[in-house]
Amino acid sequence: MALLAAILLPGACDGPHSVLDPAGDQAAHLHGLLNLMLWVCGIMYALVLGFLAWALWRTIRRRDAAPPGPDESQRPLRIGLGAWAGLVVAGLILLSTASFLVDRSLAAAREHEALSIRITAHQWWWRVAYRDPASGEWIETANELYLPAGRTARLELVAEDVIHSFWVPNLSGKLDVIPGRTNLLDITPRRVGWYRGNCAEFCGLQHTLMALDVRVAPPEEFSAWLAAQAASASQPSDPVLARGQDLFVNGTCAACHVVRGTPADGRSGPDLTHVGTRRSIAGGALPMNRGNLQGWFLNPEALKPGTLMPAVVLPSQEADALARYLEWLK
Repeated sequence: MALLAAILLPGACDGPHSVLDPAGDQAAHLHGLLNLMLWVCGIMYALVLGFLAWALWRTIRRRDAAPPGPDESQRPLRIGLGAWAGLVVAGLILLSTASFLVDRSLAAAREHEALSIRITAHQWWWRVAYRDPASGEWIETANELYLPAGRTARLELVAEDVIHSFWVPNLSGKLDVIPGRTNLLDITPRRVGWYRGNCAEFCGLQHTLMALDVRVAPPEEFSAWLAAQAASASQPSDPVLARGQDLFVNGTCAACHVVRGTPADGRSGPDLTHVGTRRSIAGGALPMNRGNLQGWFLNPEALKPGTLMPAVVLPSQEADALARYLEWLK
């Protein structure tokens, strides 16, 4: 099902959400290997059908003829079987060699300096943290991955709860994310645009609503974005936004979420310091807008059954103030 989705669904990206549209070095290597396998297996299949048709034709043609002698009938069969075995061995050697070379090319990026990104899989969302090249500190966001075009990013993949699998079909192959283990995946994107990542391992009830929006940006755009993400949240001057901040900091939200620059320092949920800049919320379940934000925190179970986020019970005016504040966090 995950493979079918990766080939057919447009998702939240600019182009097709597909392994057939590579936009990075690793995906291009895998796409080349896929094409080679299709050609080799397709030729083998065509030859099988051709030999089957030839055998049937010979059988029909010789139905009324005298049967051949033992030597006459066995010699073509031995030659044909020998040639076929040689062709199969040659095809397997070709595919094995190509697979080995692609594996080496996927690992080669690790020999160079790479942008370090740590991705933690949760049920059912992604925690994304970037190591600041200047300070060495980690800059955290959630459910959205920014990558600079033309530069290798090394992803450190860990799982908080169950086994997940990280996969951005246009940019790389998939890699399991396992509790207690750190797996490394290198991505070198080449084409600017938006792409969609998935969890490709069934990880619970809302597995299909565990998406990751991936932005490949020009280097200068990425640097500006990362600098903005490193900044703490501003203090609102508008009374409604100030009321929303007060509800967030002094209510139940602060127990699970961080907004840097405020006393809210919960760690069990996503960092919301700049949540208003994201394209979606709830692990890709809903587009980012004020109405969806309000619906999500008032009744998350109705929108994503099984989620660990509790409902926030507020009167309508206070719910609107909280939603406005969250949308304002940019």
